Amino acid sequence: MERVRLATTWFGGCSGCHMSFLDLDEWIVDLTAKVDYVYGPLVDTKEYPEGVDVVLIEGAICNTEHVEMAHLIRRRTKTVVSFGDCAVTSNVVGMRNPLGGPEVVLNRAYVELADVNPGIPVAPGILPRLLDRAVPVHQVIPVDHFLPGCPPCPERIRMLLESLLGAGAAPTGRLLKFG
Repeated sequence: MERVRLATTWFGGCSGCHMSFLDLDEWIVDLTAKVDYVYGPLVDTKEYPEGVDVVLIEGAICNTEHVEMAHLIRRRTKTVVSFGDCAVTSNVVGMRNPLGGPEVVLNRAYVELADVNPGIPVAPGILPRLLDRAVPVHQVIPVDHFLPGCPPCPERIRMLLESLLGAGAAPTGRLLKFG
């Protein structure tokens, strides 16, 4: 059996979905017998690789770096999973949307709520340009599967991965909803 190349990443979110992934506990050992974990916050790979079979994307798309990375991921990955409510609906991260555009959000975070040195960082490259709205992943790239939950429980994550691994991790054109 050929090993599946698995990646995870997160955009605008809290890393709760990755924490839930780690709560798979000893099943992670079984998973490592079937997959090569090739990219994510748990490994020291700097560039998203070619030929990824499955990626779990946590978080909403909030800035231009997220958009670029999402397109790179889609080009290099067979099966894309929106991982958790922020990736599926923009959830908590999307709460900034009714406040207005990026200037309002940055002013609130860096000026109004600052305890020390209020001011929006202006050094080139220090902040990626915020999008006007935080959006779910499927509004930027095609997504093959949605795994809702805030965060999804480990049992749902396991069910999804077992389903994808059993199917050879090929895109199905279907939306799997576990819940």
